[in-house]
Amino acid sequence: MSASGTVTKLLGHTDSYYAASANAAHQYPALDQQVEADVCIIGAGYTGLSSALHLAEQGYKVVVLEAERIAWGASGRNGGHVGVGQRKGQEDLEKMLGLDTARALWDLGLEAVELVEDLIQRHNIQCDLKRGIMHLAAKPSHNAWLQEETELLQERYGYQHMRYADRDEIRSLVGSDRYHGGQIDSGSLHLHPLNYALGLADAAAKAGVQFYEYSRVTSYTGGNPCVVNTAKGRVRAKNVILACNGYLGGLEPRLAGKIMPINNFVLATEPLPESLAQELIANDYALQDTLFVINYWKLSGDNRLVFGGGENYTSRFPQDIRAFVRKYMLEVYPQLADTRVDYGWGGTLAITLNRMPCVGRLEPNVYYSQGYSGHGVPTATFAGKLLAEVVAGTEERFDILARIPTPSFPGGTLLRWPGLVAGMLYYSLKDKLGR
Repeated sequence: MSASGTVTKLLGHTDSYYAASANAAHQYPALDQQVEADVCIIGAGYTGLSSALHLAEQGYKVVVLEAERIAWGASGRNGGHVGVGQRKGQEDLEKMLGLDTARALWDLGLEAVELVEDLIQRHNIQCDLKRGIMHLAAKPSHNAWLQEETELLQERYGYQHMRYADRDEIRSLVGSDRYHGGQIDSGSLHLHPLNYALGLADAAAKAGVQFYEYSRVTSYTGGNPCVVNTAKGRVRAKNVILACNGYLGGLEPRLAGKIMPINNFVLATEPLPESLAQELIANDYALQDTLFVINYWKLSGDNRLVFGGGENYTSRFPQDIRAFVRKYMLEVYPQLADTRVDYGWGGTLAITLNRMPCVGRLEPNVYYSQGYSGHGVPTATFAGKLLAEVVAGTEERFDILARIPTPSFPGGTLLRWPGLVAGMLYYSLKDKLGR
């Protein structure tokens, strides 16, 4: 390990079930000097950690600067779903980008899930890895497109790990009368997201990556070399990777208008008796529904229900996050009315206007990847690998993502918020109405 880190309890993270059940983590110093690197990565979430690991394994000298703690943001707080494909469905991608590009993106999405599993196995990351995701029809009208998508993936893309299940089968697996059918996907995964990120960091440190925590970047310049500044230190590097996602802020105005930070919220119950856990999720898959503001949930390694529901679009979290999310949980599982909720937390993710990742170059040696729109565990991990490839001079796969149009939000950073809120409220109302 190159940046002298010491093993500590997980301090400095939000009070969540994930932080409470985190593996031992190394604490790294703040940058207080000038250092030299081949690559300086800004941000220690999945994108930054994956790119750092893949670059270090190729012999690059890598420095990672993190404003808080490693995986302090969305990478340590999310639902832990590792789904195949992209955030956008394949039929939509075919219409938007053409069949050839849609096929290429499907293949990259499959490889992304395989990469997550390979990294976990190769580096012996203990993160409660489990197999399977179910996608549930929240309205009768949603059944048709779930069936059509399943047939499309089976017939046109040769994906045989997914099948459609009718209402009765879903009821036997989910323990809720709320859903009208669904997809059962045995090719996807779910995991403890913070422990996965901490495992990537440990692997990267062993490969020689220098980490600096509590080292918020105040400014940077491109050029040869690039210069990255913090309050007390500086990095001179041949290349810079911006891996900030929802925490980009005003660091790079050329990218800020292409993403919208939004907040999502999660709770974790007390550990459930085995019989109740089996009633809720008989096959121990992760679940998500088809609402625009989705509900998503799974069982933890110690049989807690980890349930995500509700979001907001302000700079503030609800005062009582447990109560905020609990009402969504009880709509799905009213039988949990007397179950204790032990944790409630929120996190900030970044969405794009077209819900596709925003990837590219700002200058010949300045790269970025952001805007995973709720599909970050596999997509950000794989984006890190592609960033390492392009820094090393292999551009073909990186360019598949870089060529996807990434429109800015109307009004840029100043006016994007009112437009987004109006749109989100419209779709939230549709969630509550109709069939």
